[in-house]
Amino acid sequence: MPFVVFLVSFLSSTAGAICGIGGGVIIKPVLDSLSIVPVATANFLSGCTVLSMTCFSVGSRLIKHESMVEFKIATPLSIGSAVGGVLGKNLFETIKNHAAQSEQVGVYQSICLAVITLAALMYTISRNRISTHNIKNPLLCVLTGMGLGLMSSFLGIGGGPVNLVVLYYFFSMTTKIAVQNSLYIILVSQSASLITSIVSGNVPSFQILWLLLMVCGGIGGGIAGRKLNNHLGDSKVQNLFVGLMIVIICISCYNTFRFQASI
Repeated sequence: MPFVVFLVSFLSSTAGAICGIGGGVIIKPVLDSLSIVPVATANFLSGCTVLSMTCFSVGSRLIKHESMVEFKIATPLSIGSAVGGVLGKNLFETIKNHAAQSEQVGVYQSICLAVITLAALMYTISRNRISTHNIKNPLLCVLTGMGLGLMSSFLGIGGGPVNLVVLYYFFSMTTKIAVQNSLYIILVSQSASLITSIVSGNVPSFQILWLLLMVCGGIGGGIAGRKLNNHLGDSKVQNLFVGLMIVIICISCYNTFRFQASI
C-alpha cells in the first residue's frame, strides 16, 4: 500500500503541475475510493502533497526567472484564497463534528466535487464561444479568491479545475499563464490551510511514512510535470485537462454511491 500512495501522489502531481490543478483534486477522490484512510486524513495528506508540489513548481520557476505569474492579479486572489481556505477548513470541521458518521462528509464532498467539475468541464468545452472579462479591481480579486479557497479547502482538493475556469473567464488568461497563476494561488491557500490545522489542533492521525512518500511523490510529480508542461502546447494541456475532469467526475460519482452505501 505505501507504493500505491506514492504512485497516486506522483501521477496526480505530475498531471496537476501540467494542468495547473494542483493534483489534490485527483489524490483526494482516489484515496476516498481506495478506502485506506478516513476522510479527514485524506484531506490532510492530499493538502500536504499539493503544498509540496506547488512549492517546488512555483519556486523553481521564480528562481530560474521563468515565472508567468501575474502578481498584481494573483496576489490578491491568493490572499482571498487563504482567507477562504481557513473558512473552508472550519466548515469541514463543523460538518464533520455534526455528522452522525464520517461517511456523510464523504457523500457531501463527492457530490460537490462531481457537480463543480462537471460545470468546469462544460465551460472548458464551450470556452471558445464564451466572452471573457479582465478584472483588475483588487477587492473583486480578493472576493473571488475567497470563494475559490473556501470551496477547495472544504473539498480537500487544493485548487482543482475551478481555479483555471475562473482565471480563463474573469481574467482572460491563456492556458499556460492560467496554469502558473493557479499553482501560485494553490501554494498560498494550502500554506494557510496547513497552518490553520496545526494551530487549531485539527491535524488527523496519519502514518508518517505515508506522508513522506506522498510529499516525495508530490515533489517528483512537480519536477516531471514542469518538464512536460514546457514541451506541450496550450491545446494539448487543455485536452489533458478535459480528460482528467471526466475521470474525476466518474470517481466522484463512484465515491458518492460507496459512501452512501456505508451509512
